[in-house]
Amino acid sequence: MPKNNNIEAKLEEFRAKEAEDFAELMAQKYGIPYADLSRTTIDLDALKLVSQPDAEAGKMAVFQKTAKRLQVGVFNPTLPKAKEVVESLQRKGYQPELFLVSEPSLKRAWSRYSEISAFEEMTTGAIELSAARLEDAMVKVKTIADFQELIAPFSGGAKIKNVSEVLELILASALALDASDVHLEPQEKAVVVRLRLDGVLSEVATFTATAYALLLSRIKLTSEMKLNVKDRAQDGRFTLRTSQTQIEVRVSSLPGPYGETIVMRVLNPKTIALTLEDLGLHPELQAIVKKELKKPNGMILTTGPTGSGKTTTLYAFVKAVNEPGVKIITIEDPIEYHIPGISQTQVDAAKGYTFANGLRSILRQDPDTILVGEIRDLETAEIAMHAALTGHLVFSTLHTNSAAGTIPRLIDLKADPAIIAPAINITMAQRLVRKLCPHCKKETAPSADEKKLIEDALKKMPASYKKEVKAKSIRVWKASGCARCSAIGYKGRIGIFEAFLVDDAVEKLILAKPSEGDLREAMERQGMITMVQDGVLKVLRGLTSVDELVRVAGEDI
Repeated sequence: MPKNNNIEAKLEEFRAKEAEDFAELMAQKYGIPYADLSRTTIDLDALKLVSQPDAEAGKMAVFQKTAKRLQVGVFNPTLPKAKEVVESLQRKGYQPELFLVSEPSLKRAWSRYSEISAFEEMTTGAIELSAARLEDAMVKVKTIADFQELIAPFSGGAKIKNVSEVLELILASALALDASDVHLEPQEKAVVVRLRLDGVLSEVATFTATAYALLLSRIKLTSEMKLNVKDRAQDGRFTLRTSQTQIEVRVSSLPGPYGETIVMRVLNPKTIALTLEDLGLHPELQAIVKKELKKPNGMILTTGPTGSGKTTTLYAFVKAVNEPGVKIITIEDPIEYHIPGISQTQVDAAKGYTFANGLRSILRQDPDTILVGEIRDLETAEIAMHAALTGHLVFSTLHTNSAAGTIPRLIDLKADPAIIAPAINITMAQRLVRKLCPHCKKETAPSADEKKLIEDALKKMPASYKKEVKAKSIRVWKASGCARCSAIGYKGRIGIFEAFLVDDAVEKLILAKPSEGDLREAMERQGMITMVQDGVLKVLRGLTSVDELVRVAGEDI
């Protein structure tokens, strides 16, 4: 008997594969995408748009809905009843997109009609992202534990009936916890949800592969990615609307051994709502930067690795100079945050709008201040520097590890030192360190290694920066962990910075094509501090810990 059951199961599997193979062939014949409804979310809110008798007569099913966009599975798009139903949907203002599907997968979709009445009793407006639910979750979620409690009914092996509610809960919690990214990562036995909090990933929930399939389809539909594309990377985006603001969510999918990984970048406007004072600049450096921002021309460069807060710093500069009499234009890749009162443009390589081409166009628009998202090549560098020399204030970023590395990097790009020297006003480098939770941090004496690190930093530090430091009674603070910081011990981030001015002495040095070491010595002569020294000052003020400083800037210690 078991043997017969095995044979029957294999035959059933063979027949199912045969039906799907045939559907794929027919999709090519009719020139429409193929979809396997046995592996796709069946959205009951969409399914009920067409009655079961009409769906069965037309051999079709509406299986997904996003606003007025519909995903419609059809066995044969030429069937008169199928055409009639599609035309009816179009007259009602919907935009149907047809997918060729097999009869067995259609029967699976039709079997869900029996669930519609229960579904309608359980939820209302389940498919549209609900602002009310978003805001409710944002009020309830203060810690990771709060999120885990709310997501528990849907995580693990639980069956998801309302996939939109789960997506809203994840996004609302990301907003409430100030997460910059949401990672959904299929692994061998489960799908892991991780949030990037203050630059560090924290695992917060798990889903089964079946539950994740529903969530994945919902995310792809919402972000206008192709449902039937599973073997290559895709990018999309959508907007979350709350009563206070609109928040863009940028979505990326990547195929992997256990399924597609999704990363949602939450572009919360409050991330860049920082003033110069909020960035964490030391008062001495802040005064220097403010002086440079008042100049009508020249270039200010910020450097650092991805995720070091360069964009936030540039936007703080833009807001500092944004006045009614000043025209500011940006070229970015992509535009992540919209700033009222300035003109923002976005790189589009497919249309030939690169940083270099865009910068040329911007210069014809009579700007006072220009923000160039990143200098990647010689052409962009030269145009930006010429703009700085011809009466424009230019802000941009460069990928180097230190302020002193900026000049050698531009020379590596083959930029002319004779142009670099007069064009640049100041270069900066930065990192982001996590701030200790003010509610649970613990004061203690430093260990021998910590004390040596601090003393070495203080020894070479200019006197003007360490006025408040009491070298004889060095105390540090450690991360502890409490309910308010989700037992992490840290909450929020602050920048550590270094900078040097391109004064007359440095201009002469640049003409000789200096090394990074030469420029570091010039920084010391100017009385500037390094990122590590700035970090040590923040350690001594109890803003961060030595462990965090070593984690972020360890290569410079």
